[in-house]
Amino acid sequence: MIKIGAHTLDGNVILAPMAGVTDQPFRDLCLELGASLAVSEMLTCKSELWDSRKNRTRYIHSAVGGINSIQIAGSDPRMMAEAARMHEDLGADIIDINMGCPAKKVLKKAAGSALLKDKALVGDILRAVVSAVDIPVTLKIRTGWCPQTRNGVEIARIAEAEGVQLLTVHGRTRACRFAGDVEYDTIRAIKRAVHIPVIANGDITSPEAALQVLNYTEADGVMIGRAAQGNPWIFGQIRHYLATGRQQEPQPRQEIATTLLRHLQQMYALYGEVKGVLFARKHVGWYTAAMDRSDAFRRRFNQLSSANEQLQGLTDYFESLMIQQEVA
Repeated sequence: MIKIGAHTLDGNVILAPMAGVTDQPFRDLCLELGASLAVSEMLTCKSELWDSRKNRTRYIHSAVGGINSIQIAGSDPRMMAEAARMHEDLGADIIDINMGCPAKKVLKKAAGSALLKDKALVGDILRAVVSAVDIPVTLKIRTGWCPQTRNGVEIARIAEAEGVQLLTVHGRTRACRFAGDVEYDTIRAIKRAVHIPVIANGDITSPEAALQVLNYTEADGVMIGRAAQGNPWIFGQIRHYLATGRQQEPQPRQEIATTLLRHLQQMYALYGEVKGVLFARKHVGWYTAAMDRSDAFRRRFNQLSSANEQLQGLTDYFESLMIQQEVA
């Protein structure tokens, strides 16, 4: 079991924070299907942006209970501390600090993985945030700024010394972004260098990969990002495999259809019909990518402009798949 301050996770498979993806409906769905913790989308520490509709939507807490982990990003210790206090007041259970995002718009603000170049600033930010709140603080990093300057072990030791209570490490440097193979050697070295829980992240796309990464890195858990897009069942699949050594049976088409329809309805309720319809398109694309005749279906689906049309279009598509399955 993984302990984060007063909180004990019921497993060791965590949903990664992903901008534009891990909103409240998606986090709730992943928690229902086996995620032990679901971290919010990254939120800015700039106070002038806190009251925008976009940001208010991002820090809506789970509707199914569980631990509310809110991720914040920025490069100013005072502003980061202020943001942490605000989220604690709003009911956050954990503050997660982003020092791993490689996106250009984040790097331009010297935030995210850009901070890995400045160890002194890393310490200043962590000290300010930990001192500002009474709830646990966690940290997400990469293995370094570039392959020539992998300083993940140094950053991890700073984090532990400043009171961070859990560390997630993506096994690439900032320069690598999401390209090339993940290297797990640094994650293993970090785990051996600190006493706080360490979570391994990066290209864990199957239950077998999760077990291999856990065994090699000796990490306490794994964090799943892109592999959960369109497959929120992966958390239960990994947990089942770790517990039994056997693959879980594939989800029936009817269960996939019911889950997807419910997911879309929750997005319409959160965002309103106009934005909900737009956001639904990417999720439907992920869910149906490997299904029969999905290319033609997605082209039609992406032309639909109302929630009712989308729901009916999905219902018709899955009914056709099930009829085809019966005939076969």
